[in-house]
Amino acid sequence: MRDFRWPPPPDGGPRTYGPGPTAPRTGRPALPEPETELVATPHGVLLERLVTGVGHPVTVFAHGFASGIAVTRPLASGVVGRKVFFQFRGHGRSDAPPGPWSYGDLARDLRAVADLSGATRALGVSLGAATLCRLLAESPERFDRAVFFLPAVLDEARPSVARQRLTELIAAVEAGDLSAVAEVVSAELPPAVRNTPAGWAYLRQRIDQLMRDGLGSSLDGLLDEVAVADRAALAAVSARALVIGCAGDELHPVEVAERLAAGLPGATLHVYDKPGVLWNNRADLRERIGSFLNE
Repeated sequence: MRDFRWPPPPDGGPRTYGPGPTAPRTGRPALPEPETELVATPHGVLLERLVTGVGHPVTVFAHGFASGIAVTRPLASGVVGRKVFFQFRGHGRSDAPPGPWSYGDLARDLRAVADLSGATRALGVSLGAATLCRLLAESPERFDRAVFFLPAVLDEARPSVARQRLTELIAAVEAGDLSAVAEVVSAELPPAVRNTPAGWAYLRQRIDQLMRDGLGSSLDGLLDEVAVADRAALAAVSARALVIGCAGDELHPVEVAERLAAGLPGATLHVYDKPGVLWNNRADLRERIGSFLNE
């Protein structure tokens, strides 16, 4: 029987119980973590930032819950111009000011990073997509193009299964329970990728970052929050929008993507047919995002 185990084998696996076929232990490694900087924002919160590329346009990338720059960077590989990545409050080396926090607070983080870099385009993943919704509801003309990848919440709270998994992750990180963190993070991987070299590389990077930097304790309050009270607030958004959803994803229900696309004027909706888009449809996703943002 093949299953997930922690800690990983020293050389990255794969490893299985009992006899079975073997294969070369190679796989796409996770992107190395580059040197980042801390930038001061007008609202007094220091945020970790990474800037790559040169020229225009400038695009800001907002990561998902308990995620960060390293996971978001692959989405920018086909995007031209300057690319600005950052860590929301409570993530990475960014400040974790006293809570509770709301999506309005996260929108201030996103707005500050975008303003400081002169970004005219934005991409948000999961939590970042929800935050981008909130920012555009408050400032409908802030960006001229916006990508919402796997939006997790809009005008209704996250489903209970998502809240439970994220609650477990926060608790495991806070307790310093490496095995429990690994178990929760492994659920992000498609079954076919678990216990493979590429899967282990991803797990190592995610777990190392979470155990090193931790998570802000006030993040759990966001699990019951909505991005906007009424999606009608998005009707005035002027940005051209691309919404990307995925069928069968418990943390990112496709219905959220559909409601968001319906609420944004002239938005384009694309839905992948199975979870694990970054693993199963990486090339198509990069091409889709790059083509949209590069126009």
